[in-house]
Amino acid sequence: MKADLGQLNVLITRYEKAQFTVNRRLTAMIRELMRDEITIDQYATLRYLRGVGVCTSTELADIFCVGKSSITAITSRLFDKHLIERQQDDKDRRVTLLRLTEEGRRAADLIETEIKGLIACLLAHFETDEAMAFIATYEKLARVVAQSAGDGEE
Repeated sequence: MKADLGQLNVLITRYEKAQFTVNRRLTAMIRELMRDEITIDQYATLRYLRGVGVCTSTELADIFCVGKSSITAITSRLFDKHLIERQQDDKDRRVTLLRLTEEGRRAADLIETEIKGLIACLLAHFETDEAMAFIATYEKLARVVAQSAGDGEE
């Protein structure tokens, strides 16, 4: 990007304000959808498990960029709520595999449907071209951030 320092500072300030508002408000709206059943972090874990099928707590810690103790707390609560199950790996008994239960799959599906409804209501304020350009730009930002962090995700 070719911008002078003043212009860059204005862009950074605008980005920070918008990001703060969107994160704060959207998180509150999503938390309200979930009622008190599960937390956003617990939902993210369910959603990830639904996508990959089976994984370890170490993989979850890596994916969510948190410590293993944080993941242990999240997965223990999900296990206590019968939303995930633990199983020893047949190849390595020291490894515990995590997967969704049917109840966990239903909970993830229900919450995802509600979140999609919320996002659809927000995107309805944009013309199709605006929404497509926004998503393309946001995906580009996600790639740049992932590459900068060494994730290599696309």
